[in-house]
Amino acid sequence: MLMPKKEISAGVVHKVPVDLQKTLTADKAALAKWENLTPLARNEWICWVTFVKQAETRMGHIKRLVGELKEGKRRPCCWIGCIHRTDKSVSPSVQGILSRQSKKSKSKL
Repeated sequence: MLMPKKEISAGVVHKVPVDLQKTLTADKAALAKWENLTPLARNEWICWVTFVKQAETRMGHIKRLVGELKEGKRRPCCWIGCIHRTDKSVSPSVQGILSRQSKKSKSKL
């Protein structure tokens, strides 16, 4: 008989991806900390994990997320913030960062 999947709280914009969900459900202490976060804080972590392009980097982010949650951190350090939210505009400083990243991407083509 299959066990029902544990429902994990998501963010305000992002849903919890399968790889992160598996990691959190395998670690009760990390899951408890995750469930104690606000939806905005969970959203930042999810965006931080999914924003990277390479699978190896993503797994590193997931491992770091678990460790930092257990240390009591509530949001990813040095993260520009989720740009996918529609309830607030992107700050001028983040717009500048995104503009520079866009220019770098175009110059590599």
